[in-house]
Amino acid sequence: MNTNARFSGKIAVVTGAAQGIGRGVALAAAAEGASVVLADRSGLVAEVAAEIKSRGGEALAVQADLETYAGAGSMASAALETHGRIDILVNNVGGTIWAKPYQEYEEAQIEAEIRRSLFPTLWCCRAVLPAMIGRQQGAIVNVSSIATRGIYRVPYAAAKGGVNALTASLAFEHAQDGIRVNAVATGGTEAPPRKVPRNTAEQTPREAAWYQGIVDQTIASSLMHRYGTIDEQVRAILFLASDEASYITGSVLPVGGGDQG
Repeated sequence: MNTNARFSGKIAVVTGAAQGIGRGVALAAAAEGASVVLADRSGLVAEVAAEIKSRGGEALAVQADLETYAGAGSMASAALETHGRIDILVNNVGGTIWAKPYQEYEEAQIEAEIRRSLFPTLWCCRAVLPAMIGRQQGAIVNVSSIATRGIYRVPYAAAKGGVNALTASLAFEHAQDGIRVNAVATGGTEAPPRKVPRNTAEQTPREAAWYQGIVDQTIASSLMHRYGTIDEQVRAILFLASDEASYITGSVLPVGGGDQG
């Protein structure tokens, strides 16, 4: 473990840490000295914790459904019971489940998208705030998306717009408590195939065409005309989580190659 790094001595909670950007954040924070609490509803989160420990880092895996108030509470309780405090929270859980024009969404699908991409951030902020307020310090980084201005995923866009509003309001409310709240609006990001798919149904040709429409629009909207990498998202998230961003709060940082979302 690197004890001369930005997060030496910090307790960092990372949600959605079993794969993708969340896994990247957890590995990088641990490499820079953080004691990491990895939360996910997939048991695969234990493998990421084991990977961190094999590299000399400190990690605690918590399996919880963060779409629920109780699940977020159990995550916070586990972190506090183990470490006594939470310095950093990275709210990474979320992601588009379906890609289609809005009029094609079913009622249950709309609700599922909001539960997936808004409620975990709402619940987890609520779960950690009392402890952060008690210590009069903390940093929260919410993972948003430039999809707030995009096609074929309106419910997801609405959820991430909610994350942006939550970020601004919490920052306003809790600056007096020494708590900074920011967000990274991720652009299209190259990632390995998901070990736990969000949607297991086989795509129809029409659904495949809609998804390709998202890809095409994402690349066209980026000034760099490409997808980003997980590492490019991780670096922005960890900057905002670090003391290097000590005078930044209430901001949404687009990381989409120039697409402002």
